[in-house]
Amino acid sequence: MEYTKLGNSGLDVSRICLGCMSFGDPEGWVHKWALNEEQSRPVIQKALELGINFFDTANVYSLGRSEEILGRAIKDFANRDEVVIATKVHQTMRPGPNGGGLSRKAILSEIDHSLERLGLDYVDLYIIHRWDYGTPIEETMEALHDVVKAGKARYIGASAMWAWQFQKAQHVAERHGWTKFISMQNHYNLIYREDEREMIPLCRDLGVGLTPYSPLAAGRLSRPWNEMTRRHETDKIAESKYDHNKDADRPVIDRVSELAEKRGLARTQISLAWLLHKNPVAAPIIGSNKISHLEDAVKAVEVNLSAHEIAYLEELYKPHPVQGHN
Repeated sequence: MEYTKLGNSGLDVSRICLGCMSFGDPEGWVHKWALNEEQSRPVIQKALELGINFFDTANVYSLGRSEEILGRAIKDFANRDEVVIATKVHQTMRPGPNGGGLSRKAILSEIDHSLERLGLDYVDLYIIHRWDYGTPIEETMEALHDVVKAGKARYIGASAMWAWQFQKAQHVAERHGWTKFISMQNHYNLIYREDEREMIPLCRDLGVGLTPYSPLAAGRLSRPWNEMTRRHETDKIAESKYDHNKDADRPVIDRVSELAEKRGLARTQISLAWLLHKNPVAAPIIGSNKISHLEDAVKAVEVNLSAHEIAYLEELYKPHPVQGHN
């Protein structure tokens, strides 16, 4: 495993981050393909053995079950001082007033709930899951700063939003002397590259590290075109993101398969290696419900792509409707 600094911070993270949306309650939440705790623990343990020290979850994943599972596994298998734990806040956790969003009330409540579920005194990275159109950004950034100053988070990050929103948040924090974001968790892969227009150049200029989510397009970049999985059959969120563009995406996916066969590598390795060559990508967030998938992903760190191979993979991309910002 290789490690890198996350953005312009001093935080060391593995070049592969394990996303924990796959861990939780398959019966009680939207993702019917999720793994229960017994199934999740070997995957987390294997990730640690492979050198992964970066784990990403969220309060909303299985309404807290993902945090509980990750926290217990980290306690049993890891050295807390070496691992980097990220969780997120924004999405609705309960019905009624103040059940979600990025108000001061919500942030200060949800960080405590997340820490209780994780069984930790602090998280390393506290991420706003989306932009809150109902709360002034000044209120959000000050609350996040107070979370850091209270020792409940070491750093803060953001996730999918418009570039102007991210710039505004960073400017507000800088103007007031508050903590700024060190990372952007954006939607980015070979068949969705819309952030190359504004967000990625902005992050490069600001020294913000990228931790792309859905780096394999919910498996579409890692398996044969017609191969079906339980996730492919039941993941309605991924279906809404990708299926309406499948005719435009298939030629790109075919090139991934072609290059993988030529190089004697897995499709996963080609797709992740492409991301790892992109500045300022620090660590793609991969979701894994099989140890073999995890092992393939880690091997991508060692794959070097030539400029010609990168251009070949990118050549047939067509613009897509923006996905994930709201």
